[in-house]
Amino acid sequence: MTFNGTWKIDRSENYDKFMEKMGVNLVKRKLAAHDNLKIILEQTGDKFVVKETSAFRTLDIEFTLGVTFEYSLADGTMLSGSWVIEGDTLKGIFTRKDNGNVLTTTRTIVGDELVQSYSYEGVEAKRIFKRG
Repeated sequence: MTFNGTWKIDRSENYDKFMEKMGVNLVKRKLAAHDNLKIILEQTGDKFVVKETSAFRTLDIEFTLGVTFEYSLADGTMLSGSWVIEGDTLKGIFTRKDNGNVLTTTRTIVGDELVQSYSYEGVEAKRIFKRG
């Protein structure tokens, strides 16, 4: 399974509740609901380059599977963790630097969609992307 491609946000499920649980304020949550996020994934073996472009920022992230790195969410929340591949799923487990809570993110390709799922403190959410 390769994750290479350009993906544009199509829809979200329970994303506002997830962001609320993460501590994102109402104004930022409303803005994030319309961020027009685009993700470009480039995979070469166990190395990934992820380019995230939204209405609010552009970010390039490089990581190697299984190697811990630090990452800043759009609201400034700092995380530390790593990605692994489990079957056909890219799974990231990250610990928040501010409170030690764990955020789990998965990316799975289902048909022509990239399904990005989040789990944080009992709240589940999804962002579904179409190729584009």
